[in-house]
Amino acid sequence: QLQLVESGGGLVQPGGSLRLSCAASGFTLDNYARGWFRQAPGKERVGVSCILRSDDNTYYAEAVKGRVTISRDNAKNTVYLQMNSLKPEDTAVYYCAAVPATILIVPKTMCLMRIKIGSWGQGTQVTVSS
Repeated sequence: QLQLVESGGGLVQPGGSLRLSCAASGFTLDNYARGWFRQAPGKERVGVSCILRSDDNTYYAEAVKGRVTISRDNAKNTVYLQMNSLKPEDTAVYYCAAVPATILIVPKTMCLMRIKIGSWGQGTQVTVSS
């Protein structure tokens, strides 16, 4: 079965950086759209950044635009989220996700959760605090 495993979370000071990774097994995910979502305590899960098949087709939430970069290495079935200039409000559990890509799916559609997302990782905690 499809498995997604996040890594790279941890404690970082405001203004610091982290790089999250999400490795997939069970399938070759070349034909999957992939994304990062986060959920802070007491809040709903929201999309952070999503990507289609290549790095030139992406979406970023307004809250993180300019501070994060999503990328993927299809040969390794891995998607990354480079986060810079981190703020306390970035504190959350970060989840990666995958959905089969079709001609109708774009990164914005995935990140706004307008379609069913069936595959989720277990989450990795990111804490931004001094």
